[in-house]
Amino acid sequence: MKKSLIVLLGPTAVGKTELSLQLAERLGCPIISADSRQLYRDMTIGTAAPLPEQLARVPHYFIGTLALTDYYSAACYEEEAMVLMQELFAHHDTLLLTGGSMMYIDAVCNGIDEIPTISEEVRRAVVIRYEEEGLDVLLEELQRLDPDFYEEVDRRNPKRVIHAVEICRMTGRPYSSLRTNARKERPFDIVKIGLTRPREELYERINSRVDAMMHDGLEAEARRLYPYRHLNALNTVGYKEMFAYFDGTYDLPTAVEKIKRNTRVYSRKQMTWFRRDDSIVWFTPDDRLKLFAYVEKRLHE
Repeated sequence: MKKSLIVLLGPTAVGKTELSLQLAERLGCPIISADSRQLYRDMTIGTAAPLPEQLARVPHYFIGTLALTDYYSAACYEEEAMVLMQELFAHHDTLLLTGGSMMYIDAVCNGIDEIPTISEEVRRAVVIRYEEEGLDVLLEELQRLDPDFYEEVDRRNPKRVIHAVEICRMTGRPYSSLRTNARKERPFDIVKIGLTRPREELYERINSRVDAMMHDGLEAEARRLYPYRHLNALNTVGYKEMFAYFDGTYDLPTAVEKIKRNTRVYSRKQMTWFRRDDSIVWFTPDDRLKLFAYVEKRLHE
């Protein structure tokens, strides 16, 4: 029988976790997480990682496997996920990939360009320059090293700018020259399903989720992680705002409101990215029976 990868994606707080469990139970398959922050084992509350009782229902992969200090990237994820799927397909005809990290989903479905691993020496030098001299100085360096990528990069996104400068320094070549955007062939069928909700409903769910995180101990979790706030893993909505509260930048109610607002902004970015992909078939979580029927139809084509 042919091998198929079901990809269940959507914005944060839309309801992917529970529906993915129901779908995996229905198909008798494991779940492969495509969430770049749920990989880290010490960030369970702020990333809304699956609860122990949810993890017990279906085998999960790429949940809580990394330490905060571990280097990781979409390229690492692509390599490890492809090896894992080859092993899992020996026992399953269907696998379920679910999450909202756009680059990780693209890495598995389309592949990403071969980008060299950055040495710790180069990585640290770029981060130190960013911390000491600021983003504008790195942008000037990027404009000099790779004017083409400078024109297209989101200049307000330090992670993207830092990564591009790292690549330029490491290879001695413009980052843009290494990006072919060639789609890799995969030895399995890919069925993409998107979950969506009306915007106001999604925003209400985001607000409620943040309130629940605070009730469950997000502040205490963030305080425990505060000594590691310089790490890239913690440059994440939910933690950044709590760290600013600890630093006295603003009070706790303001921090909570900023988490809600920034999560809403992130959900819009996710939907903008996903909407570019015409192969995604969209459902609301309330349409789960139609979703299940669609998946089963696609698997038997």
